Amino acid sequence: MQLDEFDRKLLAHLQKDARLTNNELSERINLSPSQCSRRRIRLEEEGIIRAYRAELDREKLDLGIVIVVTVTLSTHNRDNAVRFARLISNLPEVLEAFSLTGEMDYIIKVVVPNLKALSAFVNDVLLPHESVSHVKTAIVLDTLKETTALPL
Repeated sequence: MQLDEFDRKLLAHLQKDARLTNNELSERINLSPSQCSRRRIRLEEEGIIRAYRAELDREKLDLGIVIVVTVTLSTHNRDNAVRFARLISNLPEVLEAFSLTGEMDYIIKVVVPNLKALSAFVNDVLLPHESVSHVKTAIVLDTLKETTALPL
């Protein structure tokens, strides 16, 4: 699908504030509200806009510790990878998970309320799992940038 300048502007504004009405969008990108509505609906139907979400403050929700975890699988076959993916998809502490090339098989971003919860996550959930061989953790000291906004 080809995106024109108005589509890109509309997407950029919605990434900053998904609650914008079509009237508010129309003022910002110089299109009529009905054109904004049609474009938004088309972008939703084509899957470019996948969802609308609220951004929560993890510290105010007592989830202030962010950890980057690298995982090496016990064996490198499809079944083991599927078992690990299934495990990760069911863990609410995991915010992001990536399959990698190179030395580590996966890197995951995890949030927990405290070090005791981190210890339980690693020792009671990850390490005992049949698909996991090795786990390394790194506690994030400071977040320099955190966004879900794509460069448009």
